[in-house]
Amino acid sequence: MQGALAAGFWGAVGGSALVLGAAIAWIARLPQRLIAAVMAIGSGVLISAVAFDLMDEAYKQGGFPSTAIGFLGGALAYTIANIVVSRRGARHRKRSGSNPDERQHGADASSGAAIAIGALLDGIPESVVIGISLLDGGGVNAVTVAAVFLSNVPEGLSSAAGMKKAGRSARYVFGVWGGIAIASGLAAMIGNFALANATPELIAAVTALAAGAILAMLVDTMIPEATETTHDYSGLIAVAGFLLAFVLSKSGA
Repeated sequence: MQGALAAGFWGAVGGSALVLGAAIAWIARLPQRLIAAVMAIGSGVLISAVAFDLMDEAYKQGGFPSTAIGFLGGALAYTIANIVVSRRGARHRKRSGSNPDERQHGADASSGAAIAIGALLDGIPESVVIGISLLDGGGVNAVTVAAVFLSNVPEGLSSAAGMKKAGRSARYVFGVWGGIAIASGLAAMIGNFALANATPELIAAVTALAAGAILAMLVDTMIPEATETTHDYSGLIAVAGFLLAFVLSKSGA
């Protein structure tokens, strides 16, 4: 039970970046290139986490069949769910504001629920991974938590800025993101508790499933936005994020 509580705490830490991003957007207007640069760094960190902390670990635990099935299944599940919420108004939930019309569209009354659902769709696989990382009784995977945190800041920032422009109240905006941060903690806790006695093959499949969903999310949302705004520098910034995560992972952080 103590491990589940720790997982819930770290999952909430990752989700709290949504609230932080919303708070920044509420009190200040940051340059779009800076927001996109953070997104590019987060993309690089998440790619490193998927490759070295998730897929490699899944393969070691459950072998290739479980890992491959989980990985493809996660990507497929995310893609289908993302298509559904995108068509309901959450397509631009990770936009940094380069197109005001897109940001406005993402904040109107008809799509507010879709944005929240989309944020949960992005965050649940990440939170489950955090919960799984604590199953061995060791400390939390700092690289994974950092990657989740960095990917959530721009989402909270860009979506909250659009909601503010659409006339949403502070209570509504922070209620939405605060609720999602709590849900992220619960997802990490449930993932840890439910898989506490699972077989290595099942843990591998779930880990790979989350990895597939995260990678699909990166390609569908974060990388295009970072590239659109930072242009020629997005690749270099993402590589820097990847290298940082790689160094932290291999140093035992």
